[in-house]
Amino acid sequence: MHDDRSITEHRLRRVLTERIKPAVRSRAVPLTVERWEVPGEPVPVAEGLAAAYEPCAPGRTWGPAWGTTWFKVTGTVPAGWAGRTVEAVLDLGFDRMMPGFQCEGLVHRADGAEVKALNPHNDWVRVADRAVGGERVEWYVEAASNPVLVDHRATYEGDRPTSGGQPLYRLGRMDLTVFESEVWELVQDLEVLHELMTQLGEGDARRYGILRAVEAALDALDLGDVPAAAAASRARLADVLAAPAHASAHRVSAVGHAHIDSAWLWPLRETVRKVARTTSNVVALMDRHPEFVFAMSQAQQLDWIKTYRPELFERIKKKIADGQFVPVGGMWVESDTNMVGGEAMVRQFLYGKKFFLDEFGIETHNVWLPDSFGYTAAMPQIVKLSGSRWFLTQKISWSQVNAFPHHTFWWEGIDGTRIFTHFPPVDTYNGDLGGAQLAHAARNYREKGRGSRSLAPFGWGDGGGGPTREHLARAKRQRDLEGSPRVEIERPDAFFEKAHAEYGDAPVWAGELYLELHRGTYTSQAKTKQGNRHSESLLREAELWAATAAVRDPEYAYPYEDLERIWKTVLLHQFHDILPGSSIAWVHREARETYGKVRAELRAITLAAQTALAGEGAGELVFNCAPHARRGIPAGGAGRPAPAAEPVTVEERHGGGHVLANGRLLVEIDGRGLVVGAYDLEAGRESVAPGTAANLLQIHPDFPNMWDAWDIDAFYRNKVTDLDGLDGLDGLEVTGSGPGMVTVRVSRSFGASKAVQSLTLRAGAKTLDIVTEVDWHETEKLLKAAFPLDVKADRSASETQFGHVHRATHTNTSWEAAKFEICAHRWIHVEEPGWGVALLNESTYGHDVTRDVRPDGGQTTTVRLSLLRAPRYPDPETDQGTHTLRYSLAPGADIGDAVREGHALNLPERTLTGAGPVAPLVAVDDDAVVVEAVKLAEDRSGDVIVRLYESRGGRASATLTAGFPVTAAVESDLLERPLRGSAVAAPAADGATALTLRPFQIVTVRLHRA
Repeated sequence: MHDDRSITEHRLRRVLTERIKPAVRSRAVPLTVERWEVPGEPVPVAEGLAAAYEPCAPGRTWGPAWGTTWFKVTGTVPAGWAGRTVEAVLDLGFDRMMPGFQCEGLVHRADGAEVKALNPHNDWVRVADRAVGGERVEWYVEAASNPVLVDHRATYEGDRPTSGGQPLYRLGRMDLTVFESEVWELVQDLEVLHELMTQLGEGDARRYGILRAVEAALDALDLGDVPAAAAASRARLADVLAAPAHASAHRVSAVGHAHIDSAWLWPLRETVRKVARTTSNVVALMDRHPEFVFAMSQAQQLDWIKTYRPELFERIKKKIADGQFVPVGGMWVESDTNMVGGEAMVRQFLYGKKFFLDEFGIETHNVWLPDSFGYTAAMPQIVKLSGSRWFLTQKISWSQVNAFPHHTFWWEGIDGTRIFTHFPPVDTYNGDLGGAQLAHAARNYREKGRGSRSLAPFGWGDGGGGPTREHLARAKRQRDLEGSPRVEIERPDAFFEKAHAEYGDAPVWAGELYLELHRGTYTSQAKTKQGNRHSESLLREAELWAATAAVRDPEYAYPYEDLERIWKTVLLHQFHDILPGSSIAWVHREARETYGKVRAELRAITLAAQTALAGEGAGELVFNCAPHARRGIPAGGAGRPAPAAEPVTVEERHGGGHVLANGRLLVEIDGRGLVVGAYDLEAGRESVAPGTAANLLQIHPDFPNMWDAWDIDAFYRNKVTDLDGLDGLDGLEVTGSGPGMVTVRVSRSFGASKAVQSLTLRAGAKTLDIVTEVDWHETEKLLKAAFPLDVKADRSASETQFGHVHRATHTNTSWEAAKFEICAHRWIHVEEPGWGVALLNESTYGHDVTRDVRPDGGQTTTVRLSLLRAPRYPDPETDQGTHTLRYSLAPGADIGDAVREGHALNLPERTLTGAGPVAPLVAVDDDAVVVEAVKLAEDRSGDVIVRLYESRGGRASATLTAGFPVTAAVESDLLERPLRGSAVAAPAADGATALTLRPFQIVTVRLHRA
C-alpha cells in the first residue's frame, strides 16, 4: 500500500478548519448591541444594569486599559428556528491564543443573576435546547478591557495611572445562531482521533486504522451541507472510537481546575471578577454535566465570591454538597513557601481549612500548590499538623538543569515527617486533555512498573477560565480508548487514595524541593518583602501582648476580629506572585500602601495592650517580644534593662578609618569605609578573610534570558563591579559615639545611585549592625553585599520555617551547582568545628554562598546578601527609589546564637513608661526551644495557644510554665484541636508542663485557663 498518511492528515486539518467547524453554527441573525463605558473603577451590578446605554455594533472599538464596559445585548429567536438548539455568540474581540490574559466578560440576566462568563474559548451563551420562535433575549455583559501584558516587554500599562487611554479591543461577532449538535460532536470525534493518531508510532497498526476511518468519515461528508451528513460521517468513526484501551494503559485521574493567580498581570480587584467569571462557568457546566468534577483551592477566592457574589456562592455551595465542586489545598491562598514565615505558613492552613470547615463542613486532605516557586523543607510537618495527608505540585518540572527523579514519592521534611506527594507528569496545571498531553503524561511517568496512575488538572488557567465542554468531550471519548491512557474524571482525594494503595512504598525525597528557576524572586520588589517580614513580626508582637493583657486585665478585650482580618490581609499578600515580586506595578503599589496600613493598625493594637499591662507610672519599661531574654529582660516580658558591662570605644585606624571595640568584638573599618576586620575577642579569632573586605557592595549586570522579575541566571557572576574605590566615597565619619554604642557612617555614589551605610557596635553586643540606605536608580542591575569569611565551611545553614536547612557550598554535582542563589529567613550561618559566623537580616531573603582556597592554604567562604534588583518586566520601575535595609554580622556565632540574634534583629524592643515589670505570660527554660506564637484560641474560649519548636536540630527537653492558673495542657494540631494520640496533661501546681521535642519538632499546646 502506498503511504498517503500525510495527504489524509493534511486533508483532515483543512476540512476540519474550513468546513466542519464553521458548520457548527448553521444560521445566524445579528443581535442589537448597546454599551456604557464605566467612568473609573468597576461598579456594582445594579448600577451597570440601570445605566444609560448608547448604540454600539460589531467592529466598534471599546475599552481602555483596565476599563469596564457594560454591553446590553437584545434579540429575538426567528420563528423558523423553533425546536432547534439556539446559542448566542458574543465575541468581545478575543485573541484565541491568550485565554485569561485579555478582555473577559460576565453575562447577567436583567434581574442581575449571573449566567456565565465569556472568554476566548467560551464565547457562547445557550438560549434554549429547543427554542421557541419569537423568544426574547436580553443580557447584560460586564466586560473588562484588561491589557495584554504577557509578551515580556517593559510597559507602563501595568498600572492605571500610567496606562494609556486608547481603546484596546474591537467588538467581534454578536449573533444568535443555530447550534448544530451533531456537527459539534463530529468535531470532537475528529480532534480526539487526530491527536491520538499523531502520537502513535508510524509503525503502529492502530494509527493506520484510525487514518482509514477518518478518510471514510471525510468521504461521507457533503462539504456543501455538513450538518446533513454529520451523523453518517460520525458512524464511520464509531468502531475506532469504541476500541478499548490496552489492559496496561496508563490511568489518568482528570480533575477540572482553573488556576487563578490572586494577582499577577492584573490587580487584586480584577481577580475578584476573574473568580466570579470562572466559577459561574463552572457551575453552569456542572448543570449540564453531572460527571464533571472541579477542584478549587484558595479560600480567599471563595471568600471573595461570598462577599461580592452571594447568589453565585449559594450555587457553589450546592455543587459542593453534591460532590462536584471540590475545595482543595486547605490554604488561604496558594502562597509562596520559600519566604513565608513559620507562623504565617501555619495561619495559611488555619484560616484556609477553617473557612472550608465553617462554610462547607469540609475537611481538606490535600495541599494544592501547582505554581509556587519551590517548596520549603519545613512543609511536610506543617502539612501533617494541619490534618492534611497529601501534597501536589507540578512546578518542579520547570527546573532548568536537573530532571526530578519521581512523580509519586514520599517527601520528608527537616524533622523527619513524610507526606505522600505527586507531581503530575502531564507537566501542566492548565491541561486540555488532548492526545499530545495525555501521551506525554504516559511517556513521562517515572514510576512505570510500580505505579500506573497520575493526576491531570484540566482547564484554562493562570488568568482563569476553567474547563470547557470540549475538555469534557475529550475525557468522555478517552475514558477507554485504544492507544490512549484511560481517563477518568474524579476527585483529587480519590486519586491519592488509589495511588497510595498502589504505591505505598514509593521512594523518599528528603529536604527542600528547590526550583532551579525563578531565583530572582527571593529579591525582586524589596519593599513588598520588607512589608511582609515587618507584618509577620508585628503580628507576633500584637498577639503576644494582647493575649497577655487579656489574661491579666479583665478590662482588656482581645481584638479577635481585627487580628483575623489583618492576618488574612498579610496571607493574601503572600500569594506566589505578590511576595515574590513578580506582579505588575499596580499590585506592588497597593501592597506598599496596604503594608503601611497594617503597620499602623498593629502598632496601635500593641500599644493599647502594652499600656494596659504597664499601668500608671513614670518608670521606663522595655518590652521584649523576642523568644529569648535580652539585657536582663525575660522573653515575653517587660522591665528595666541591665546596664552593659563594658563601654564601646572608637579610635583612629592607622592608614585611615576607625577601630571600634566593646570587649567582645574589635571591628576595623578602613579608609574606604569597608570592614577589614571583625575580631572575636572571646575566641581570639578573626572572621574576615585575609586580604579581603566585608560589607563590600557589589554590582552585577542582571539581564536574564527570559523571566525578568523572576530569574537570576548564573552568568550574572561573569561580571562584577566592587564598590571599593575612593572615587565613589562621599564620606566616612563617626556620627554617634558614646559608652552605649558607636556608629560609623559611610557614604558612596555609584552609577545613578547613592548608598549611605551606618555601621554600629553596641555595648555588650557580639554583632556589628549595619543599616544600608540606598537611593536606587539602576536598571537591570543586581546589588549584593559581600562578606568573605575566614571559615572552612562545606555547607551553609539557612533559617527556614521552624528550623534550618543545610546546603553545600561546593558544586560537586549539577544539583549543588544549580543552587547558586538560595533563600534564607532571618539568618544564614557557616561554621567549622568549634567556631562559626552568622549573617543576620531584617527583610532580605536572597543569598549566595561560595568558597575558595587562598594561596596560604586557608579557605574563604563568602556569604552575600542580595539587596536590590532592577528588572523591567512586569514592573518597569521595580525597586526604584529609596530603601532602608538592615543586617548584622555575628562573628563567633553558633546556630543557637544565630537563632537568638535573628529574632532580636527582627523583634526590636519597645519602650513605654509604667508602674513596674510585666511577667511573661508563658516561659520556656531551654533556649533551644523557641516560642513562635502566643495567642488566644480561635474559638474564643479564652484558652491560651502556645506554639513552640526545637530550633537547633537536636533533641530537647523543656518545661513550659504558664504565668496564670491552668487546668490542663493539651497538645493540639494547627487548627487548635486535640492532636490524635496526644495526652492531656495536668500541669504542676506552678503551671509547669514538661515537653520533649525531637529535632525541629513543632508543638502546639492549648492551655485551658482555670
